[in-house]
Amino acid sequence: MPNQRQVSERAVVALIGAVQFVNILDFVMVMPLGPDFAKELGIASSHIGIIGGAYTAAASVAGLAGGYFLDRFDRRKALAVSMLGLVVATAAGGFATGMSTLMLARVVAGIFGGPATSLSLSIIADLVPVERRGRALGAVMGAFSVASVAGVPMALKLAEFGGWRVPFFAVAAMGLLVVLGAIFYLPPVRGHLDAGPRKQAGVLELLANRDIQLSYVMTALVMMAGFVLIPNLSAYLQQNVGYPRDLLWLPYFIGGIASFATLRVAGPMVDRYGSFKVGTVGSALVLLSTYVGFVHLPRWMPVPVIFTLFMVAMGTRNVAYNTLTSRVPDTPVRARFMSLQSAVQHMAAAVGAFLSARLLTDLPDGTLGGIPRMAGVSMVLTLLLPALLWVVERRVHSREQARALAVAPSQGMAVPLSPGADSHA
Repeated sequence: MPNQRQVSERAVVALIGAVQFVNILDFVMVMPLGPDFAKELGIASSHIGIIGGAYTAAASVAGLAGGYFLDRFDRRKALAVSMLGLVVATAAGGFATGMSTLMLARVVAGIFGGPATSLSLSIIADLVPVERRGRALGAVMGAFSVASVAGVPMALKLAEFGGWRVPFFAVAAMGLLVVLGAIFYLPPVRGHLDAGPRKQAGVLELLANRDIQLSYVMTALVMMAGFVLIPNLSAYLQQNVGYPRDLLWLPYFIGGIASFATLRVAGPMVDRYGSFKVGTVGSALVLLSTYVGFVHLPRWMPVPVIFTLFMVAMGTRNVAYNTLTSRVPDTPVRARFMSLQSAVQHMAAAVGAFLSARLLTDLPDGTLGGIPRMAGVSMVLTLLLPALLWVVERRVHSREQARALAVAPSQGMAVPLSPGADSHA
């Protein structure tokens, strides 16, 4: 059977990266396509954001629900089912006839897309040893950069030549190929089921764990700090900075390429130096780029340069925190942990976006007021992250060392240190 043969780590990472690419593109392409389908379906432009938010809200609910049952199944099969549901929902979006049908399709897409993300990260954490996990997660997270560099421009071009429905069908077709890849090429991922008959921790019991609480607070900080800014990037660049609309693709293109390259470097750096050190450097770069880009933008600095620095900084920070959170849960509850984390991410993103709307005002000259205040909130949230990285990494390292000490005497082995964590021993 194909699913019983040995599969290389590289093949697993490539396939999970493809899952993430399809999943992310399915989400990020909707907003740029908004004016196209709004005009044809008779949807008010002010409601385009609601359609985008429908996916996020559904993914958050699905993440909470998935925490109750995802760890009961082979992760490969669960991923295939989740991706198949996403494929059907995305294709259904292409058949939408109005606001209600498109909203329904996006809700269903979020219901399946949310668990697909948590299952993907769980598979990487299950199959890739901790000493190489940062590199693997960096490669998988590169799917976001690829979606920015290639996916969104591709979707816009397809819509230009074939209508707004074509990108939905194209992404659904790519998703179907990924489903087949998951079925025939991923190995069974049943380690959490074969670990023994011990009682699974319930959701409330999971949430009572101090390490998991700190991890979720860290996740919420990262998402809120980012999404206070991200939804307003396009409006800020065009209305306040005066950046031309027809060149708006350029910062995303250049920033996406630089972010992808950074992720390939940041992952191994996390493996070597630890999440706290790399995440602190990433946070410092986020603070710098946020201040320069939103508080005091020099007139001589090209927009693509500061935009690229912003994306590189966020990518570095995110690899560090994602690698660390992958070490927090035990294997039997990893999918449950990741599913709840996905819910926290989507909720925090929504809170950040809502908060930004409260901080900004439309000025008579057409610019956005409150940009420095918005940037200040993001910077304060970012300042809190290094301390949480240090605390969580120290606690996780202590727990891993205690387990290794318990196992080593019976096996006559020396106790290895976790990569980058020796300074916290």
